[in-house]
Amino acid sequence: MKREMVSTIVALGVFVALPIVWAQEAGTMGVGWDYHQFQVTSTTFSNGGTLPLSMVANSAICGSFAGDDESPELSWSNVPRGTRSFVVIAYDVTASFTHWAMYNISPKTRELPENAGVGGSTYGIQVGNDFGDLSYDGPCPPPAYTPASHSYVFTVYALDIVLPVLPTFGDFTPGSEALYHALIEGRWRNHILDSASIGGVFPGGS
Repeated sequence: MKREMVSTIVALGVFVALPIVWAQEAGTMGVGWDYHQFQVTSTTFSNGGTLPLSMVANSAICGSFAGDDESPELSWSNVPRGTRSFVVIAYDVTASFTHWAMYNISPKTRELPENAGVGGSTYGIQVGNDFGDLSYDGPCPPPAYTPASHSYVFTVYALDIVLPVLPTFGDFTPGSEALYHALIEGRWRNHILDSASIGGVFPGGS
């Protein structure tokens, strides 16, 4: 086999393995997600608990669970030295669905208050979530599909760079995939200093 082909296969293998490594790292945090010194907390919900209705989507689809559609308060501490920006992502692990993504949050920021994910937020740059909205859209698992309860993880990344503004192409604004690619490249170049997560479920139960 030619050397060029071997190099290509190795590179592709590493690229594919990256998300698996991230998932394994998240798993090593265990109960409390306190594996790293860098930590994220919230006054809106308890880690591992049921998300409150204030965070749930305001939609008729949610029925009696319809909420206020507000992003939670998030605070972080023990910030790595050299941090120049933060990225926040809200992800439905059960459905592989991004509910919120914000980047280039100021390195001086240590808290996002409730509803910081509103459209036009000045706390950072928001990209399109998997609904296509430049804002936070709360959970509302489709009642017709199982499992009924989904797990949601809010992750804060500390970077030693300010990310280039993701490009807009015509009517297409950058989505979460564009931000994920920027984070993958950032990891390759050792720009992600640390990350920390906090999670909950909705509706309650497992």
